[in-house]
Amino acid sequence: DLYLISKIKSQVVSDNVKVEEPEEYILNQNYPNPFNPVTKIQYSLPKAGFVTLKIYDILGREVRTLVKEMKTAGNYIVELNANELSSGVYFYKLEVNGFNDVKRMMLIK
Repeated sequence: DLYLISKIKSQVVSDNVKVEEPEEYILNQNYPNPFNPVTKIQYSLPKAGFVTLKIYDILGREVRTLVKEMKTAGNYIVELNANELSSGVYFYKLEVNGFNDVKRMMLIK
């Protein structure tokens, strides 16, 4: 399996403007959705923590773990290649520092 995980860092975009670290935990809707077979999941962390991001099928069975590690505060994008998964509805769940959120996505082949 191939996963692409990238971090969008804070950076100075001019002398007076700075892109800030996020102020709250956010799990965004994947894009594109529906997808075939690649989609991106973005999440934001206001502080460092141990992050788990998992994919579940419609019956609640875990089908894949995308992230299971310490992460610093920031914005992240995970690319999911679901080539070996069947068409259907899946859920992805983010857990970190007591925060958890679940979103729905649809794979159409």
